Amino acid sequence: MKAFTTLNGLACPVDRANVDTDAIIPKQFLKSIKRSGFGPYLFDEWRYTNYGEPGMDCSTRPLNKEFVLNQARYQGAQVLLARENFGCGSSREHAPWAIEDYGFRVIIAPSFADIFFSNCYKNGILPIVADAAIVDELFKACEATEGYKLNVDLPSQTVTLPSGKTFGFDITPHRKHCLLNGLDEIGLTLMHADEIKAFEVKHKTSQPWLFA
Repeated sequence: MKAFTTLNGLACPVDRANVDTDAIIPKQFLKSIKRSGFGPYLFDEWRYTNYGEPGMDCSTRPLNKEFVLNQARYQGAQVLLARENFGCGSSREHAPWAIEDYGFRVIIAPSFADIFFSNCYKNGILPIVADAAIVDELFKACEATEGYKLNVDLPSQTVTLPSGKTFGFDITPHRKHCLLNGLDEIGLTLMHADEIKAFEVKHKTSQPWLFA
């Protein structure tokens, strides 16, 4: 998992509430569990005007020019602005896979669905819960200003706007530690590899009949 410390990234506004995981990555793309290659299919039914299937060459598909991800001014965006209850619906981990593979590292919204919120941390994405008034301000400024960038600082738990205004966000110490060090659950486990091996040796010695 990629570590996260600070990011000065272009923001992209997806101005819809209750965006569910089937909208983020439709069900037909769940056949693969490779964790990579889902970026071209992010918001598939909104980005393209034809039906998407796994393995399709998205560079030749007809685009919905009205959708924000297809607008030139938002190309290369790394901060996703969203409305309340983002990531609701089924608990598919493919949703954060698609978001991260596309290039987003931060999502700012008034609220998130619980499982999606947790899955973001496990895949190197920082989900930030901000007051609705702040999110409204970000949407208005982003839509009015081309090239609108936000500076996100995880160590200080702050987001700085181009105007210089700053707001803070909450994160648990454990999740912060994992993001700063690029540790998912497998990485955390491997940090205790020597202790696990020592336990296995002791276990075999004390109860050899279990391994006969």
